[in-house]
Amino acid sequence: MSEPLILHPTPSADACVIWLHGLGADRYDFLPVAEALQDRLPSTRFVLPQAPTQAVTINGGWAMPSWYDILAMSPARAINQEQLEASAQQVIALIEAQRDSGIDPTRIFLAGFSQGGAVVLHAAFLRWQGPLGGVLALSTYAPTFNDDIQLTEDKRQVPVLCLHGTFDDVVQPALGRTAHDYLTAQGVDANWCEYPMAHEVLPEQIRDIAAWLEERLSRRTPGSSTAP
Repeated sequence: MSEPLILHPTPSADACVIWLHGLGADRYDFLPVAEALQDRLPSTRFVLPQAPTQAVTINGGWAMPSWYDILAMSPARAINQEQLEASAQQVIALIEAQRDSGIDPTRIFLAGFSQGGAVVLHAAFLRWQGPLGGVLALSTYAPTFNDDIQLTEDKRQVPVLCLHGTFDDVVQPALGRTAHDYLTAQGVDANWCEYPMAHEVLPEQIRDIAAWLEERLSRRTPGSSTAP
């Protein structure tokens, strides 16, 4: 498995964003975004992991970087749950590594685009057992959320920013909205932002993400809480 791409800040890091790319992309895909955000967040480390290369059924079985296999698209996405769990464990290992390096978990954020977003939502709310600074869910959905799952009080304290294009024909906005509405119903501080775009990222989004991160990091100064 490839090592993650890590963008270190010039001063010592006191916060971290772990950012997962989408299907068929790689760890360099969001490097320009990380660089732009680090200009606004100069003490934040960005960790960009790489998905394994494996067959994707809906793409004719071709091998490509993917966090999990998608077996079918309708009526709802059928996925390889075991591969999703493995990717979530990879995310958890990255969280633990950042925590062990001295960064308070309340200043560690998970971000993911499309398939990567599905992984971080699953990892943050259903698998990770500690606190987090928040989750950025870009053009994504949550295949493992369902009404039978009740989030713990700790998980309700993890804020989420959901960002989606109104013209997205890869992950329909309704799928993203369903994930947002589930979190809101569970008592999570989840915000929904729409943009006039397809399955992509716009500069306006990056500005909104930077502002959201700045606001939350300003609330949690380094050393304000103790890591588990």
